[in-house]
Amino acid sequence: MPGASGRVLVVDDSQVIRQLIRVNLELDGFEVMTAADGAQCLEAVHAFRPDVITLDLAMPRLDGLRTVDRLRLDPRTLAIPLVVVSASAGACAGGVDAVLAKPFEPAELVGLVRTLCAEGRPASRTLAP
Repeated sequence: MPGASGRVLVVDDSQVIRQLIRVNLELDGFEVMTAADGAQCLEAVHAFRPDVITLDLAMPRLDGLRTVDRLRLDPRTLAIPLVVVSASAGACAGGVDAVLAKPFEPAELVGLVRTLCAEGRPASRTLAP
């Protein structure tokens, strides 16, 4: 049943990565919306109200780090868990709840998103490929 596991906003400038993440999350019962960059994320987040956001760092218009900063400054999005999914994950700063380096195993991402949906914002953690 779509949406039974939670709602996830997937933000990545690569259409292939967005589709890969979307399909795997939907197969696990998540309702998924996608955005191609941080600006689209900020436009969509209030209407979609996700339980978790997955976010690339290197994107046009508004990159991942600036998007994290804006999401953490807004009281309406402060409590949403953020997962950075990026090849440049080592450049990640505060405000992120988990990091998953590309390339990644889809099952690992789904499990991480499932945990964050169930538990909310944990202490920051890092996962390697």
